[in-house]
Amino acid sequence: MSEISAAATLPDASSDLVSKLRPEIRAWCEAWKGCLQTVLSQVAGQPHLFEISSEPPPAAASDIWYTVVAGAALRGEMVLRLSANSGTRLAQKFLGEAGVPAAVVEITSDNKEALEELLRQIAGLTATAVGAIAGGEVKLSLTAAPTAPSWTSDAIICLQTRDETGESLAVEIQISPALAAELQSRAQAMASTSQTVAPAPAQSSAPAPDPSTPPLASYRRLMDVGLDVKLRFGSRRMLLRDVLALSAGVVVELENTLHSPVDLLLDGRLIAQGEVVIVDGKYGLRITGVVETAATVGASL
Repeated sequence: MSEISAAATLPDASSDLVSKLRPEIRAWCEAWKGCLQTVLSQVAGQPHLFEISSEPPPAAASDIWYTVVAGAALRGEMVLRLSANSGTRLAQKFLGEAGVPAAVVEITSDNKEALEELLRQIAGLTATAVGAIAGGEVKLSLTAAPTAPSWTSDAIICLQTRDETGESLAVEIQISPALAAELQSRAQAMASTSQTVAPAPAQSSAPAPDPSTPPLASYRRLMDVGLDVKLRFGSRRMLLRDVLALSAGVVVELENTLHSPVDLLLDGRLIAQGEVVIVDGKYGLRITGVVETAATVGASL
């Protein structure tokens, strides 16, 4: 059965709402909408078109909440709210299962895990898409939340479509004042930078400083900043069905061999490799090689 296009089944409620949103909020919501469409269309094998709606679904005690925290070049948080019916339908599309009854009162634990994985994939793609808005790399961390946020939302929009049965699928986005302020600040900074005209270079026999190299004073201000580093013994890509089947006693085999070097990560980036040692009864890492690349050095500062 073919997917019913959102443009054909829902009234065009997005045009007035989108025009009233601040440009940076509109760009943020459009990025989430585009990535939601992309991921859901890929996993379902057929196109899903969403629109930005001004009418969020009615609140209910069975609603599912997720907190999305932005890090790296952008700081702030937002929440996603879905009804049990929308959450179940999205989860079953992700799992490739048949349709659900017309109304779902409460989402099952298995479907909730599948829904969370689907939303993580959407958040991961969105983090890349919003890099241009933030002027740098953005990381988005999604976690389940027990209830609605404690803060008052700066903006609330709803991404909405209909599935093949005609049932509404809706994902509500609530943007916190902190995230909204960050988006506005970034937009103003980028606009100011684009309007700045560089002065003509002065005549001098001394070589011009490299603009990519920060002054020494900048480094000194950062010397006492605490950073978390992690050791990565290995990794493995697993199917969702295998992840859901994990239980106590199951052995997950890593792709790395026993004598492979262990990775030292800073903010998720590889900075060094070495071998595991024991120091006073604690794990340690003897560095055998430092990763020196322009990309790594630039991203770590």
